[in-house]
Amino acid sequence: MKRSHWESDCSIRVENLTFSYAGEKPIWREISFSLNPGERLGLLGPTGTGKSTLMETLIGLKTPNSGKIWIQGTLVEPSSLRQIRRQIGFGFQDPNDQLFMPTIFEDVMFGPCNYGVSNEQASEIAHQLLAQFGLAKLAHRSVHELSGGQKRLATLAAILALNPTILILDEPTNGLDPWWRRNLAEILVNLPIEVLLIASHDLQWVSRVTERSLILGDGKIQVDRPTKELLQDRDTLEKCGLPDNWA
Repeated sequence: MKRSHWESDCSIRVENLTFSYAGEKPIWREISFSLNPGERLGLLGPTGTGKSTLMETLIGLKTPNSGKIWIQGTLVEPSSLRQIRRQIGFGFQDPNDQLFMPTIFEDVMFGPCNYGVSNEQASEIAHQLLAQFGLAKLAHRSVHELSGGQKRLATLAAILALNPTILILDEPTNGLDPWWRRNLAEILVNLPIEVLLIASHDLQWVSRVTERSLILGDGKIQVDRPTKELLQDRDTLEKCGLPDNWA
């Protein structure tokens, strides 16, 4: 398919997307938005508004009822999924869903090796990332021996080992104490990636790592505004089901 100018310029482009589970009313209807290179976006909304579903739809894990998605100018469809997923790092809510090798060192090596990188190069990548995230001494431990925060960082290292241009994270602060939340925020704001998309209910934390936020609700995008500006608008947050003390 020939790319139009605006499709190619956007890192992510969503047009008139609708999704529903079989026999149920749509979670969202004909939503549209785009992310340009350099943007860091928070995806907000009460439970049940389809944040996780939307993220999974972006990488083809779920199929919308209608509408189109472009990633780096490429239409998301069955024939393009391998190419698209190579560009995106995706973090699920539960890091246990992504760490499955005997050690976290092997987890970080797995992705590059799966894409044809030599064992020597993959090992070097794993050593560098685990050292960057303060996990070098834990490299040969299993995921079951790590704290919640350590699991999050190990998952992020495994994702970044593939050198994605787009990073999508679903509720990355779930189960983290304040120290780990701060540590993760500092890492994310300094990552050399093109686009960051984070779904979260941790409003204060999101304001530290994103510049713009969308609020999903009642089947549509209710708000699209700068994150810090939105956080100061208590009336809008309350109206969208996100009171300022919501956690």
